[in-house]
Parts: sequence; structure tokens; C-alpha cells
Amino acid sequence: MKRILYFCIPALLFATSCVDSLDDYNINTKAATQVPGATLVTSAERSLANIITSSSVNNNPFRFYAQYWAATTYPDESQFVIATRQVDRNFWDPFYRDVLRDLKEAKTIITANNLLDPKIKANQLASIEVLEVYAWSVLVNTFGDVPYSEALDINQVLPKYDDDAAIYADLTVRLDKAIGMFDATATGLGTADLIYSGNVPNWIKFANSLKLRLGMTLADVDPAKAKTMVEAAAPNVIMSNAESADITYLATTPNTNPVWTDLVQSGRADFVGANTIIDRMNTLNDPRRNEYFKPLENGTFKGGTYGAPNSYSANSAPGTILESPTNPGMLLSYSEVEFLLAEAVERGFAVGGTAMGHYNAGITASITEWGGTETEAAAYILQPGVNYLTAPGDYKQKIGTQKWISLYSNPVEGWKEWRRLDAPSLVKPALGISEIPLRLTYPTTEFNSNGDNAEAASSAIGGNTVTSKIFWDKF
Repeated sequence: MKRILYFCIPALLFATSCVDSLDDYNINTKAATQVPGATLVTSAERSLANIITSSSVNNNPFRFYAQYWAATTYPDESQFVIATRQVDRNFWDPFYRDVLRDLKEAKTIITANNLLDPKIKANQLASIEVLEVYAWSVLVNTFGDVPYSEALDINQVLPKYDDDAAIYADLTVRLDKAIGMFDATATGLGTADLIYSGNVPNWIKFANSLKLRLGMTLADVDPAKAKTMVEAAAPNVIMSNAESADITYLATTPNTNPVWTDLVQSGRADFVGANTIIDRMNTLNDPRRNEYFKPLENGTFKGGTYGAPNSYSANSAPGTILESPTNPGMLLSYSEVEFLLAEAVERGFAVGGTAMGHYNAGITASITEWGGTETEAAAYILQPGVNYLTAPGDYKQKIGTQKWISLYSNPVEGWKEWRRLDAPSLVKPALGISEIPLRLTYPTTEFNSNGDNAEAASSAIGGNTVTSKIFWDKF
């Protein structure tokens, strides 16, 4: 034993003498210190799709607000209880932390890469800008005034809140600049892009379709600007389901569709279809019922009472398509584009075609997107309650109702368009603690860490309540 120690002690002393300081031991040589900009875009796209698509009551209650789904055992969120699970914070934080911050860093890294072909660099930066405009618009549509011009700056820990209309005005300028940067003759983000795999022509269509969406969102408050934006965007928008902006998830965790996580992996039975949408689809004999929801044993579809506890077995659960881990996460669909164009025609914007033609195309796109046929769509459209010439209400009610049905897989936009078009007619659930929310409240953490600015923003929008309106919600 003594001989072993005599040999070991000098060896230990020699090893120690080779290390300059103990700090060397605190360096993880396997951890990355530099991240490619395109990789950060991948992360941001995934995070964006997750928060838009999620059905978790912790961060995305909008299937309840739009009355697509009803709850079974835990109805709090369907009754508009936000504070218990900090739903507002859980929607707010991922946008700033996981989407916008990653995109900003990606932009910095790609801009500094002088080895990248200038055309490719421009396409990559333009794609990032489109994603940023998308994310910022969702934040404004959800909260109203938000930190914008001073946000994401590590040296500005108490950012001011910018006016929601002013943010929208800046977003339209940024989007136009991004559209002008694209060069369809060059590649973009390549396989790092989860939406279009770097297909620049499709990015140009996505950007113009987003411009169409933003323009129509402004239609009630600034019709002249809306007209200019929409007419400029219309010739270059998404033209088929294949061009829709969505993300295809993988079959294995953690990159599965988050709805699969909530419906299947969780092993829970927390959601059923709401009677609001199922009753409407039953009345219209809608061919999408079999995809949106599961029939009962007798082959019928029955919705649970929204805003109340419901029996899972006695009502139609979300459909089997939604139980697929690879089901796409939709950001902006071809169907949505056609409904926007139908409304644009009704408002007198020169976008080509007729309101009825675009309306019919929007319905057909939605039905075929969910696996139906054009024959089924044609039969559905011929029904008096669907036919544009005979369906009840004005154009907002006709378009709004069918658009509401079609936006089932994008509840964030479905809730937003219901607020904008006031169609279909949704009423407060009997057990709801407030009227149907017109916005999410600011997170409590904002008042704790950035109180003065959060209080000023609350005052500017008419109070930090769910009934304060976003600037574009005129009626």
C-alpha cells in the first residue's frame, strides 16, 4: 500500500501543476458557445406553432373563447378564469422569450455572417422579419398595447408599452420592407425552415397573405389604408392548400403536435366539442364533423355545454385527426386567404373575383384540407343555410360564420376574427365570470417587475380587463 501511495502522490501533484486555475474545471467543453442563426429560426418557428396550436388550458384557452370546445372536469378556463393558472403569462412569456428573442438573435448572427451569399442572406433576414411581424401582430391582437420599441433589449429592463395602433402601423412598414427583400432566384433558410423548407416563392406568398390579413384587420378603423394594403397583396397570396403556412410535426416527442400531447399522451379526457359549433354543424350537415369530432355510438354528434362541466362519454370528443402527433400546426391557411378576399370584395377593394366565388373557394379549401372532397364541398355550398345568396345575415355574418368554422385548427385567429366580424353570434356561458374576453389581461409579473409601465398601459386601453377592446375592434 505504501508503494502505491508513493507512486500516486507525484502523479497527482503533476496533474495539478498543469491546471492554471480551478476555473478551468468549470468549463463544459461539450456545450455549444455559438449557435447558427438558422438553428434559432427553427426553434422560434417551433415555439410559435406550439403556442398557436396548443390546446393546453395553461396557455391557450381560445378554443373555449371561440366556443369550439367545452371542458369536462375542470371548466375554469371555459368560464374565463385567467388568474388561477396565469394563462396570460403563459401566453405572453413564450412569445417574448422563445419566439421573438430567438428571432432577434438569429437576425444578429445572420447579419454578421459575411461569408453568406448576399441574396441568401437577404432571403433569410426577410423570412425572419415576416415571422417577427406575425408574432408581434398576435401579441397586439391578444393584449393591446405591449412592450415593443424598447422590448428585447438587455439594457432596457423596464420597457415602455407602445400604443397598439402605432405598433400595427410599424408592422405594416416592416412587412413591406421584408417583401421587397425577397429574391425568388436564390435559396433561403433551407432545411432549418420548418414551414417551407426555404422555398422563397412560398415565403413571398406567406408574407403577402399576412399583409392581406393585417390589412383586413384594419378595415373598420382605417379603410383607406386597408384598401391600399389589400390591393397590393392580393395578386401574390397563397393559392392552394399546399401553400398554406403550417408546420408538420414529428411522430416522436418532444416534436409532436401539442394537441396530441394534451389529448393522447396525457391520458386525460378533458375536452369535448362545444354545443355551439356542433349544433351549427349539425344544422348545416357539415361534412367536416367527422374530422373535427368523434361521433357517439349511435353515429350522431353532440356537443357539451360550453362554460360548464360535461360528461366525456356523453358528448363528441375532438376528432381522431387531432390525435395524430404529426398533424400540422396551422399559422395561415389558404382557406383563410379566400375568406379575406371575399370580405375585401364586399368592402369594394379591387382584388379580383366575386365575394361569392372567394367564399365558395374558402369553404372548399377548408373541407379538402380536412380530407373531404370537392364534391362534398359543392353539395354543402348548395344548402340554403350555406349558399352565399340565401344564407342568413349580411356579408359579415355569412363570411364570419363559415370562417369561424374553418379556423377550428387555429383558435387564436378564430377568436380574433370573431371579435372583428362579430359573427357568429356567441353568448356568454351561464357560469362565465365575465363577458366573453375581448383580450387577455396583462400578466401579474408585469405589474410586479415593470409596474409603472404596465399601469400606464392599462390606463391607456381603458383598464386591464378582458372587456377592453383592441384598437381595431370598432363594433
